[in-house]
Amino acid sequence: MKTECTGRKFEFQVLGKRKVECDFNGGTITSDAGGLLLREVEARWGIIRQFAQCFKDFRKAEWTEHTVFELVAQRVYGLALGYEDLNDHDVLRSDPLMATLAGKKDPTGQDRHQKRDKGKALAGKSTLNRLELTPEDANEDSRYKKISLDWDKMNRFLVDVFMQKHPKKCKRIILDLDATDDPLHGNQEGRFFHGYYKEYCYLPLYIFCGDDLLCAKLRQANGDASEGALEELKRIIEQIRQKWPKVQILIRGDSGFCREEIMAWCEGNGVDYLFGLAQNSRLLKEMAPEMQEAQALYEQSGKAVRVFKDFIYQTLDSWSRARRVVGKAEHLEKGSNPRFVVTSIGPKKMKAKKLYEKGYCARGEMENRIKEQQLFLFADRTSTAMMRSNQLRLWFSSVAYMLMQTFRETALADTEMQQAQCDTIRLKLLKIGAQIKISVRRIAVQLASGCPYQEIFACAYDNLQRLTPLRCYIGAHK
Repeated sequence: MKTECTGRKFEFQVLGKRKVECDFNGGTITSDAGGLLLREVEARWGIIRQFAQCFKDFRKAEWTEHTVFELVAQRVYGLALGYEDLNDHDVLRSDPLMATLAGKKDPTGQDRHQKRDKGKALAGKSTLNRLELTPEDANEDSRYKKISLDWDKMNRFLVDVFMQKHPKKCKRIILDLDATDDPLHGNQEGRFFHGYYKEYCYLPLYIFCGDDLLCAKLRQANGDASEGALEELKRIIEQIRQKWPKVQILIRGDSGFCREEIMAWCEGNGVDYLFGLAQNSRLLKEMAPEMQEAQALYEQSGKAVRVFKDFIYQTLDSWSRARRVVGKAEHLEKGSNPRFVVTSIGPKKMKAKKLYEKGYCARGEMENRIKEQQLFLFADRTSTAMMRSNQLRLWFSSVAYMLMQTFRETALADTEMQQAQCDTIRLKLLKIGAQIKISVRRIAVQLASGCPYQEIFACAYDNLQRLTPLRCYIGAHK
C-alpha cells in the first residue's frame, strides 16, 4: 500500500561484506496485488454488485462521496484479503490498489472534497461502521445512518447467485443443513450459554448446496438446532422451483434436524430427506444382532467392521408415521459405534450401505466449508452490541466466501490449487507485493518478480478471460 516516506534507515546483520539495510521510501506499494483476480471474478458474476443492490440508500447524492457499491466492495474485498477489522480500513483507505478493486474512478484520492481526505480514496472505519449499524427503520430523515439493508432481498440474493452459476436446469440438488457455534466474548444482544459447546455463543444456521452458500442465519443459542430451518427451507425451495419446477431436491442434515415438522413437510411437498437419527434403547435393541455380528467379525480380522440393517421404525409419540431407518453396526478398536439415519428414499433407489456411506456421510464436506468461512473469512467476528449488525457482518463474510468460492471453481479449475482453502489461495495468489504507477490513462501494477506462483496466477487469469460476463459491471456503479 502507499507509504509515507521517511529518512530513517534500518540496519540489520551484514551478509558477508555487504550491509543489509532498509527504509520506507519504496513509493506506492501494495501487498494485495492478486486482488485484481477477484475483481475479474466480480466483473463476470456481479456478486458484490447484486449484494449492493440489497441496500436502500437514503443519503442525498450531492453530499455523498462513497456509493453503496464502493462501501460494500471495500468491506468484502477487505475480508477476502484478510482484513477482518474495521480499524484496518483507516490504513487501507490510502491504498490505490484497494481503491481500484472498489471501483473508485480516482484511486489516488485527489478528488476528495475535504483537504483532510486528500490522498485517501476509500472510506474510513467510522463510515463503514455506520453502514453496519444502520437501524431497520432508517429513512431520509435519519441523521447519520441512512443505508439500510433489505433482508428479504438479501435472502433472495444468495439463492439467485447460486442459480446464476448453474444456467442449465439441474435435475437433482442436495441441500445440506447444519448449525455451528459462534463464540461470544462480550455482552452482545441475544447471547446465551450453550451447554453442548460450554460457552456463550450464537448458533447460526447454514444451508449449502455443494460448495454454494444459500443461507447464513444468525440465531440465539437458547433454541433447538432446527429452529427456523423449515422456514428457510420453504423460502429457498420455492425460489428454486420458480426456475427449476421439476428439480428433485434432497434435504440432508444431522440428528439436530430430524424433526417431525420438517419430515412431514418434505413428504407433503415432494422433497426427499436424509437425517441422522439419535440412538435410543429401542433402536439399539433392533440392531443388537448386527452389533454382535460386527463384533465377531472384528475379533476375527482385527479390522474395523460395518454391518448395515434396513428396517421400518416409528417413535412412540413424536412421529406421525413409520419411516425407513438404516442402522450401521460398526465395531472399532475402541468398541461398538452404532449410528442411525432416517430417510424418505426407498430401498429400491438406494441400498442401505450406499445410502449411509455415499449419501449421508458426504455431508461432512459442508462442515469444512463452514469452518473455512469462520476461520479464514471471519464469519465469527460478531462483536457489535446488536444482533442485527452482527447478522450483517455474517452476510459480509458470506459474500466474501461466495466471491472466493467462485474464484476457486472457475479461475483455479484444473490447477493444483483447485481444492485449496481460502487462506492458501490468499497467501499464494492474492498476497503479492507490487509497485503501482498511476497516470491519467493507466494504472500499472508491477508484481514482484520473485513471486513463486506466477504460473498459477497466469492460469487463473486465462481461465477468467475465457468466461463470458453475465453483465457489464465495472464502471457502471455510479
